Amino acid sequence: MSGHSKWNNIRRKKEASDAAKGAIFTKFAKEIAVAVKAGGADPNGNSRLKVVVAKAKAANMPNDNINRAIKKAAEAGEGDDYEEITYEGYGPAGVAVMAKALTNNRNRTAADVRHIFDKNGGNLGVDGSVSFLFEEKGTILISKEDFEDEDAVMGDALDCGASDFDSDDEYYIITTAPSDFYSVRDALEAKGYSFADETLGPVAITTTEVTDPDAVAHLEKMLDMFDENEDIQEVYHNWNG
Repeated sequence: MSGHSKWNNIRRKKEASDAAKGAIFTKFAKEIAVAVKAGGADPNGNSRLKVVVAKAKAANMPNDNINRAIKKAAEAGEGDDYEEITYEGYGPAGVAVMAKALTNNRNRTAADVRHIFDKNGGNLGVDGSVSFLFEEKGTILISKEDFEDEDAVMGDALDCGASDFDSDDEYYIITTAPSDFYSVRDALEAKGYSFADETLGPVAITTTEVTDPDAVAHLEKMLDMFDENEDIQEVYHNWNG
């Protein structure tokens, strides 16, 4: 798997998503609500909330919005109504796709997801139809511009409990077992590291090359539509775009 093209593709998706700030901020508010429900309102004692807040700030969500979402969730039990659902399917050219949603209306979200697949030449599958092509991992990216000593970063990552270490042209790529993600992330932060990205979710075991321009256009449109849907929190795929 080419880490360089993989992370370039993730950045491309994020740049497309940033055009729809309203949807992005709504997604983070949902994530904050669920994180507060699971572990409390203090980010210092709730690693899941700490990660969500860091991502929200990186996406330029105003601090007032973040604090308001935390307070609302803590006071009103916000997050109780959200159900976490993962949808699986195939996009154009046989690209495997997993879309993670937080929704208070399962029927609405399922219909939206099916429409996005159908609209772009893909099809929504059943549970397990593509998940075997992915492995659940924690992934932490550290910029080489910020931390130049690769041996030191690798040593710290492994000392903190990471399961693997790799790098591409721009990033050190640190992977963890799912159960170790938050502890490794917090230990690295305590050592003074900042993160270009941090994700707990499926990582493609193998990737798919797509050369047909029409298929590429439909894939890009499909990913944009997922990004613009307020119920879809994260999308994972095996397109080596």
